[in-house]
Order: sequence, then C-alpha cells, then structure tokens
Amino acid sequence: MAIIKEFKEFAMRGNVIDMAVGVVIGAAFGKIISSLVDDIIMPLVGVATGGINFTDYKWVIQQAVIDGSTQEVLKPEVTMNWGSWIQTIVDFLIVAFCIFIAIKAINQLKRKEAEPEPAPEAPAEPTKEEVLLTEIRDLLKEKK
Repeated sequence: MAIIKEFKEFAMRGNVIDMAVGVVIGAAFGKIISSLVDDIIMPLVGVATGGINFTDYKWVIQQAVIDGSTQEVLKPEVTMNWGSWIQTIVDFLIVAFCIFIAIKAINQLKRKEAEPEPAPEAPAEPTKEEVLLTEIRDLLKEKK
C-alpha cells in the first residue's frame, strides 16, 4: 500500500502533470507542423526542384534474382537507399525550420504580453501664467 501512496504523490506533483500536458500538446503541435511541411511546403519545394523525388535514388549492390519462367522474385535486390536518406535530412531541416519560426513567433507574443504597459504620463506642470491666473481667481473668491 505504501508504494501506491508514493505513486499517487509522484503522479499528482505539478511538474508531472505539466509534463503530461506538454507531451499531449507537443504531439498535437507535431501533427500541425507535419501537415504544414507535407501539405504546403513540400509541394512548393517539388515545383521549385522540378519534381525531383530523392527517395527514388539508390545504389544497387546486388541485383534481384528472378525465375525466368514464372517471373517470381527468388532473391530480392540489395540496395543502399541513399536518396531516401537525403530526403529524410531535407524533411528534417524543413520541419526544424518551421518549428523554429513557430516558436519564435510564440515567444514574440509572450514578450508583448509580458511588457508592462507604459505608466500614464503625469500631467504637465502648470505654466507661470496659469499659476498667476489661479492665484488671481482665488483672491477674487476671497473678496466676495
């Protein structure tokens, strides 16, 4: 029973709950970034590069062995898929850049919220003429 109590205390700590919320929001944010990259940025990159798809590039180390009569693959080809590796690196760089831009924008919004509002300006000191007129007004009030 002591272990259950310890687990309950551990699970109910603020930092564990915060971490759980962070993981859930991070997963949702990851989906947003993946969609941004896959659905918006990659089509533009594809148009800019002339539709080059790196995943098709490979180095064939050993050719496949195919049965001549049935066309059945007896032994699949052995390849080094370097194009897939390059595509993964390009995808990573695009995702990392998108996350960088998103976090930068969020941090700028936080900074704007954290900036204290400027203190209201103190009313300007009355001019000598205004002070003199105020004194005259007060003197006239006393005479009545």
